[in-house]
Amino acid sequence: MTKFLMTTALALSFALPSLAASVPEGTKLAEKQEYNFWLLDAIKSTDPAKNTDVEGSDVLRQLFEGLYNEDGTGAMVPGVASDYTLSDDKLTYTFKLRPEAKWSNGDPVTANDFVYGWRRVADPATASEYAWFIELMNIENATAVVKGEMTPDQLGVKAVDDHTLEVKLTTPTPYLIKTLAHTSTFPANQKVIEAEGDAWTQPGKLVGNGAYTLTGHNLGVDITLEKNDNYWDAANTVITKATGITVNDINIGLTRYQSGELDRVDIPAGQYPRLEAESPDEATSTPYACSYAYVFNISEKGPEALKDVRVRKALSLAVNRDVIVDKVLQGGQKPAWTWSHWAIEGFEAPENADQAKTQEERIEEAKALLAEAGYGPDKPLDLTIQYNTSEDHKKLAVAVQQFWKQLGVNVTLNNVEWKVHTDRLQNQDFEVARYAWCGDFNEASTFLDWFRTDGYNSGKWSNAEYDQLMADAKTAADTKPIYKRAEEILAEEAPAAFVYHYANADMIKPDVKGLPLENVMNTWYLKDMYRVAE
Repeated sequence: MTKFLMTTALALSFALPSLAASVPEGTKLAEKQEYNFWLLDAIKSTDPAKNTDVEGSDVLRQLFEGLYNEDGTGAMVPGVASDYTLSDDKLTYTFKLRPEAKWSNGDPVTANDFVYGWRRVADPATASEYAWFIELMNIENATAVVKGEMTPDQLGVKAVDDHTLEVKLTTPTPYLIKTLAHTSTFPANQKVIEAEGDAWTQPGKLVGNGAYTLTGHNLGVDITLEKNDNYWDAANTVITKATGITVNDINIGLTRYQSGELDRVDIPAGQYPRLEAESPDEATSTPYACSYAYVFNISEKGPEALKDVRVRKALSLAVNRDVIVDKVLQGGQKPAWTWSHWAIEGFEAPENADQAKTQEERIEEAKALLAEAGYGPDKPLDLTIQYNTSEDHKKLAVAVQQFWKQLGVNVTLNNVEWKVHTDRLQNQDFEVARYAWCGDFNEASTFLDWFRTDGYNSGKWSNAEYDQLMADAKTAADTKPIYKRAEEILAEEAPAAFVYHYANADMIKPDVKGLPLENVMNTWYLKDMYRVAE
């Protein structure tokens, strides 16, 4: 490495192994290399700065490429970056970009495309709901830029030259490389965005640097991706076309899979045991870094009752997690007594007294807490649970309705479409809402930062000790005790009723290869997939 890559006398240099779609020698490929995958909801945006959901990220990961990708086990491997150096004070990362990387229109991908993309996410004018992610990366001046106190050009990221990107941090951040496969860190083509305005995300106009281009998008119906011949590793890209098909009813999704219209679909709640017995070469269940919860609205817009920790605690205790996992879902999920997923790298859950109790003991304690808070037969508690359209979400909401009925709580269920659901969450227009958070990178802070006062935190719970813990974790040599204490506070305060930790219970056609079944993040790339001849 030349001297300008180093910001101090010493620097560490890193070159990670590259990743390409690798087909084992002797494998006979199918003649038709196309893939149809299931989407529960419409893709709200194909703008990396404005996407907020998992399914949108799945699509964006095909259309764009960041500095790094994940391999089939979740390890970080080069994307646009070929390697990087780290200054000895661990505050400056300098990335070398591969010169062969191109946009789908043939333009070269440069360091300035990352500078523009990251500034755009942090810029308040963009109104990105993931601006906080740039802060979480601890990039210099990120918080001031996000708050509008500094201009975007003061963000600590710059193009040293076309193929050298320098990133300055405010504090050493051991997990930084893990954040660089996230969609909010993807580059953006300034020329195209400024020329096309909001229409730049439409088929035929979107210019990406990923292995695929956007050739069709019927909102809420389907989205079509086709191989990008200008992608730097196009020679190793096997799948030529993919279609994401929106099916709001998961049972209908399974039917369409069985009829051959879909190549991968989630298994409906309760059906994994049967399908695994019938089709062991198609039914799979693997840990997936997402946690399911019912979030309590503690904001000024929320019900007065939920501002009382005794009420929240009672509601959480009454949720029979074992019944949900063992009787309703039956797909390898685990009961959740923490927000952080049990399989997240390096996470150690604290002991939880509630977890050790029987459900009967939990119900008795819940009834006592509600009575102490002033609720009972003479003053029943009335609540509405909001959930987005899905047969599985409905089944769980009905189950929780019955659990809470044991406490004398009257529950109304409110089913709305995904966009309405997320809009109401963001505006605190709900009482109790079904929610799930999937990790953005493989470290517990990706879950715990959600509940910071200034985090995503839809219910607007706030705790000063918790905020301080999460701030301390950013510079701590050992984060395990910090994360344990943070989870203890969540258990004590119950800002949400944690229900279960996800597993990916899927049906996958046996000729589809290259899906990452050992990656807890479930980060998949079409470019690594292929179909074998049957």
